[in-house]
Amino acid sequence: MSVHHASKPADLVGDDVANLSFEEALSQLEGIVKSLEGGRSTLAQAISEYERGTALRRYCEAKLAEAEAKVQSVVEGGVGLTLRDVE
Repeated sequence: MSVHHASKPADLVGDDVANLSFEEALSQLEGIVKSLEGGRSTLAQAISEYERGTALRRYCEAKLAEAEAKVQSVVEGGVGLTLRDVE
């Protein structure tokens, strides 16, 4: 019986995530969720998808927190709607 190995080691699974836009990452995450829910993957594929999904979820959460901080700084800026550097 042949075992499918992930094309990337587990510690490198999220290295390219930082190069994605929020929308791309979210789309990939949605695809992974659908795939895992479908249950048609091998165990090795499911584990690899889960690892990538975890990296994508963390990235999306960080991007949302960053956007929330920027919106909050606009709200706190008052009428002038100034945006201070929150990075």
